Amino acid sequence: MVLNTTGKEKNCRKYNTDELIREHAERKNVIRKRLDDFEKVWEMSDKKIFAELCFCICTPQSKAVYCDAAVKKLEESGKLFTGEEADIREGLTRVRFPNNKARYIKEARNVFFKSGRIEIKKMVDPEDISYTREFFVKNVKGIGYKEASHFLRNIGHGADIAILDVHIIRNMIRFGLLKEKPSTISRSVYMEMEEKLRKFSIETKIPMDEMDLLFWSMETGIIVK
Repeated sequence: MVLNTTGKEKNCRKYNTDELIREHAERKNVIRKRLDDFEKVWEMSDKKIFAELCFCICTPQSKAVYCDAAVKKLEESGKLFTGEEADIREGLTRVRFPNNKARYIKEARNVFFKSGRIEIKKMVDPEDISYTREFFVKNVKGIGYKEASHFLRNIGHGADIAILDVHIIRNMIRFGLLKEKPSTISRSVYMEMEEKLRKFSIETKIPMDEMDLLFWSMETGIIVK
């Protein structure tokens, strides 16, 4: 089943939890395999982890597939790690707001470039992901709670946090967790919404990270980064 995403949130059809649980049972193996792939990323180099951060910097208001392709090309050319802002900007093909995002990537590189190399993994504490998320939100321009959560999930540390993008919020409305999309999402609003999703996860016995990919696949028919 692919959900119909047309129309305003208030007109979305409501789905019950039994339907969601059935969908999860059908898709669980594919979802779990994708999450296993994310966990393997953590074993890769600091450069690869940094590239995942850059991908998440690029994603706001842009298609994930375009962001992924652009960052991979910059990574392969080496410009992601040594290029000037103009070089990065040139490589952000089909990514919206490339001027700002090129600047954010360059500034993020300055944050993690130590002793002549990228050092980012040591800033991730697997035992305290909430603290880690706060660090990235406070120290990396272009990264909010959604993007920081996305980054941590993509490197295998997103088991108990939510990526509250438009797809997830729309489904939270469908399942009665929210009445409507918030006009603005402050830190406190994000945390409140995340806790609602966490409780729903416990209720349905669908892990938080699996819930995210389940909602995505139900909406789009595919599982992406």
